[in-house]
Amino acid sequence: MSDSIASRIENALWGAFIGDALAMPVHWFYSTDHIREQFPSGIDQYYPAPHPHPDSFMVGSSYQPDVKKAKACDRDFDILHEHTRFYRTSYSDFKFKLDAREGEHGNETTSLEERIHYHHGSQAGESTLGAGLLRLLMRSVISRGGYSQDGFMQDFIGYMTTPRDNSDPYTEIYLRRWFENYSLGIAPENCAEQQRQVWSIDSVGGLIRPLVLSLLNSDNQFIAMGMAITHQQLTHRSEVVSSGLGVLVPALLRLVNGSDPQKVFKDLLAQVPSPAISGDELFKAYREHDGPGNIPADEAWRLHMSFLKEGAETRSTDYFATACYVEQALPLMAKLGKEHDCGLISTLRANAEIGGDSVHRGLVLGLLLAAGSSEVPEEWITGLKDHEALREEIRQFAALAASGTGHLTK
Repeated sequence: MSDSIASRIENALWGAFIGDALAMPVHWFYSTDHIREQFPSGIDQYYPAPHPHPDSFMVGSSYQPDVKKAKACDRDFDILHEHTRFYRTSYSDFKFKLDAREGEHGNETTSLEERIHYHHGSQAGESTLGAGLLRLLMRSVISRGGYSQDGFMQDFIGYMTTPRDNSDPYTEIYLRRWFENYSLGIAPENCAEQQRQVWSIDSVGGLIRPLVLSLLNSDNQFIAMGMAITHQQLTHRSEVVSSGLGVLVPALLRLVNGSDPQKVFKDLLAQVPSPAISGDELFKAYREHDGPGNIPADEAWRLHMSFLKEGAETRSTDYFATACYVEQALPLMAKLGKEHDCGLISTLRANAEIGGDSVHRGLVLGLLLAAGSSEVPEEWITGLKDHEALREEIRQFAALAASGTGHLTK
């Protein structure tokens, strides 16, 4: 492959980490009024995670591994480490009181002064755990000179069960359910939770690592798609995540091979459908059930798997919910890119300032937008907290991808 493709892969990776860190301070703000109150100038630079987080309901999330079985299987089960106190677990005491409800979702939460930010303690320019797991994939590929599924799973388990360099307390539900299954002695390749059991497995976070893995096959969409979906299934058994990859992998590969970004985003918008239930109507259903976890499975399927006949291009940006679900986020990302002429920073700022699952949208959007950019502004690179080490990892991964051999299983 040419140096230009290696350069675009490097740009894409920088874009992902920039999108992550830029959105981190307002991740899961559901009220844009709250964003404007705390950030009156908008998200015009990297900011630390503020306290309190007015819309947070992370504190009290459940993680219930089977400690007895895990010990009998000689499997580590603690993935929370110093952040265990924020979660209700089977191996620690929980001392917070959950005596309020979050306004948009209807989930139980703490009083305002105890509403811990999802990325509590994170400094300006610091990566979230989602971006940390992307780096884990990159390191796994670099260390082996190519992708190994078994090798990645070993690295993944070790990274999560050992106190790590990434201090982010937000441990997504897919990770908690994965390690609950792992504690039961289930084979690692079968530990992923299913969307039909936990609807949040249909999440934008499930797109990130598979998309980056597809870059190892940027000249072969056939192989790239298969590897991306197989990797996705290791952690997210979701029909909708697979559907999202079905349109995003070709879009990303077109961009790294030099296609016009505005044409790619226009085509992407035309490909994705509009969910029939979205925005306020979706959140109203959550509130009526005191949180999405209380919605019966058949009703949850109807809420998330019903689509309009017309495409997403017929809807305005504010039609789509800012929640984590791929069927909402994918058309929203395509709309944001098109409305901001695929400008890297302007689109990533707009993404952050509408709140919701802004971090994971930012990772995906940054990857796509920067893949189609001639350069990434240096000040946004050096503003990342760990940019020096990250620069070398990105360079090595992009070089391996450009060699055309990184997809070979080691």
